[in-house]
Amino acid sequence: MLARLESRIVVVGLVLMLAACGGGGGGGSTSGTGSNSAAGATTPASSPSGASSPTPASSPTATTPTLAAATPIIDGTTLGDSNWPDGVTATGGTGSPVSGLNCGLRSTAYTYAHLSIYQNGKLLSLPNNIGMVEPTMAAPTGCAYPIHTVDASGKIHMDSTTGASYTLGEFFAIWGETLNASNVAGLTGSPIAIYVNDGGALTQYTGDPASLVLTPHSEITIMIGTPLTQVPTYTWTDPPPFNPTPITLVYGGVVGTTGFWPDGSTSTGGTGSPVDGLTCAPNMTVLYHVHAHLAIINNGQWLALPQQVGILSQCTYEMHTHDHTGIIHIEAPSEKTYTLGDFFDIWGEPLTNTNVAGITGNVVAYINDNGDSRRYMGDIRNIELTSLRDITLQIGTPPVSTLATYSWYEPQ
Repeated sequence: MLARLESRIVVVGLVLMLAACGGGGGGGSTSGTGSNSAAGATTPASSPSGASSPTPASSPTATTPTLAAATPIIDGTTLGDSNWPDGVTATGGTGSPVSGLNCGLRSTAYTYAHLSIYQNGKLLSLPNNIGMVEPTMAAPTGCAYPIHTVDASGKIHMDSTTGASYTLGEFFAIWGETLNASNVAGLTGSPIAIYVNDGGALTQYTGDPASLVLTPHSEITIMIGTPLTQVPTYTWTDPPPFNPTPITLVYGGVVGTTGFWPDGSTSTGGTGSPVDGLTCAPNMTVLYHVHAHLAIINNGQWLALPQQVGILSQCTYEMHTHDHTGIIHIEAPSEKTYTLGDFFDIWGEPLTNTNVAGITGNVVAYINDNGDSRRYMGDIRNIELTSLRDITLQIGTPPVSTLATYSWYEPQ
């Protein structure tokens, strides 16, 4: 009898002990282990197919994140969802000095940092053309601040010729958006965390966000609200380097192989009537006068642009060529947006991302603004023709190994 009572007491004790230990439930959460991907990760909008993505944490109390696998990015790619309009706000840089930084001609050399802004685990794209001021009649060349964006990839271009250092606060001041510990470009929420990946070394930045120095090739991630368990990293496919020997452009000269296209506009091009809103006049008043350059390279062969495109016996279009150098002259009574598509329409030749004046194939476009170069990923008809802009269109193989630079025969 006493033995049976002792056995029951032992059984009851074991049951109580199991209950106190949680009854064998499904285990506690673990911190990140450095894995390059995670189940259920959401892919940032417009990111390349198959690229791994950072993963939002399940709660604001998540542990320190790890670095995600690098996502390959080509300049010109849009990363994230649209949230802000392109350019600067009304309080941003519109040409006057901002935080001691002047707006002027683009530099001849740049380095870059990268900025990612996440709200509750969703990547928001950094706008195009922050720090870029469009041309005006008074300033036909426009201007650029020494820190700016040229696309929505998150890449911040920084003038590297002066040896100056720049801060995240200066960039936001040029953008015209708020940056502090509780507000990032109008986004508020708790917590706000900032991480910096510098060559694979991930650190959390806890100081004043505006004082964060933009070091070359650093990747800055700002998280508002729900944090990430993994911080994004990127590998960049940059444009080809510059050819160190400039091509001298001589009025009436030739760059490339002539004869591929006849001179002048075709029968489907400009014959005197307005084309895309651009007029043809016998003695046009020229108050806005700038030049751009176009190079067309087919299977490694540089083809000379025809002369006299847009120049007729009775009138001259606002956009035209005088020679075979590839210089496109814009001479007009007023400033407006001029595009590569406009020029091809005056020429009377097709232009798509698979057809350049009758040459078909995949077209790769590069833009160089006085040393600020990148690949263009959009509709090439929409490329603006602005002062000092060099455009290279590559069709076929081999790919261009260097981007040409030029000594212009006319002042810009």
